[in-house]
Amino acid sequence: MKIAAAALIAALAANQSSAFAPTRSVISSTKLSSTVQPPERTAPDAGYIPDWEGRTGLSPEEFIASDMSKPDLSGMWECPLTRWDSENIDVAEAQKICAQQPHCPLEMKATAEDNAKGAAYFRENKEQIRADLLKYGAIWFRGFDLMKSVAGNREMHEALGLDPCLDPLHSSGLRKFASERDALYEEVNKPSLRQHYIGLHNESTAKRTAAYAAFVCFQRATEGGGRFLVADGAAILAELKPETLEKLYNRKIRISVSNLDIPPSLPGVVREGIKGLVDVAVAPKFDMDLEMIYESDGKPGRLQAVETAESPINRHPVTGLPVWFSNSHNHARKLRDRRPCGVPEVGMTEVFYADTMEPLDLEDCQEIKRASEKHITALSMEPGDVLLVDNYRALHGRDVFQGDRFHAVTWFTWDQNEAWRGDERRIVEKNAFNQAINQMMDWLPKDFESNQS
Repeated sequence: MKIAAAALIAALAANQSSAFAPTRSVISSTKLSSTVQPPERTAPDAGYIPDWEGRTGLSPEEFIASDMSKPDLSGMWECPLTRWDSENIDVAEAQKICAQQPHCPLEMKATAEDNAKGAAYFRENKEQIRADLLKYGAIWFRGFDLMKSVAGNREMHEALGLDPCLDPLHSSGLRKFASERDALYEEVNKPSLRQHYIGLHNESTAKRTAAYAAFVCFQRATEGGGRFLVADGAAILAELKPETLEKLYNRKIRISVSNLDIPPSLPGVVREGIKGLVDVAVAPKFDMDLEMIYESDGKPGRLQAVETAESPINRHPVTGLPVWFSNSHNHARKLRDRRPCGVPEVGMTEVFYADTMEPLDLEDCQEIKRASEKHITALSMEPGDVLLVDNYRALHGRDVFQGDRFHAVTWFTWDQNEAWRGDERRIVEKNAFNQAINQMMDWLPKDFESNQS
């Protein structure tokens, strides 16, 4: 889900007057933190940090060129509905099973012979690659020349028989296409967000989840950083303290995706009017099931858009393996406040215990951080590298970076199960809204910091 919540308030600004613009952020003592002073920000950890190899890529003019002989994919499938199977999970048994899974990701380095074959390599090895994706959760294709361009990247995933779909938050505006006709989204490369650490998450909401993804590097960060992060949801589940995992599973969680700070002195009828406006005029534009709630985090006047309750453990739709299926590492406020963060207050998120709507306590947040970051591989992706991800099994994120960076991603639906895929195609009318919000996000200055308004 990332920081797409920021677009909710951008949409409100697009629909109504500046009377509802976000106010300047202030530090106050609420349930968001235990002290008046903000906590120290430190860079998160990673369990494995591979070395860079120094491979070069193509020029932007060369790598962005599409193969115009290929059909236009802009009318791709809608992102499929989330497959939930989270009832009656024996947490202790699940941890035992998950502890036996192989390391994620599987690394596949290209040989000269592999590169000479081009797309034929992927056609010839399609069945094994698809089987390995389910087994390992992610595959890092390293050193392949084919995927150094948009056209070659498309050849790769077509050879594997993958079927593109929309991002689950396509209408949020924080994802724009790198090449719309190739169903290729630009990753979060915006200069205003390069100092924002994106925590581990599945590309999902409680309502929609992509089945698979192919993340591709066309240009690594020119001045350093920008490692792509991946971690196995099975490994995280096995790593978490049993008492913490049982607690979170039994209580479930709810995620707030945006904050709108309303002057608390406003009359109740005005506050309810603003709440109704957001609920009716803006929230439906986002394909999420949201409830508008005041002051869940204890901040007077704060209106939050909160997703429905969900389990942090889910069975994989194909393999049945129970995995950690939660965006808590990315969205928990107590973790965001303690690491590099580059979003305004309106885009800040929070994770609540679903039964009481209390924010996760610091101890649980720190345990999620420990277990998650122990199993992060901070990939040194260089031009042509692709990380193929099983989106129900592996979580992903991105470290901060300097300079310019160009990574992109294609999302995929269920190509072998029409019932799971559904029959919805892209609603093209949503695109103008998407573009308008994206332009608003581009107004943010470079290296935006979360203590700015």
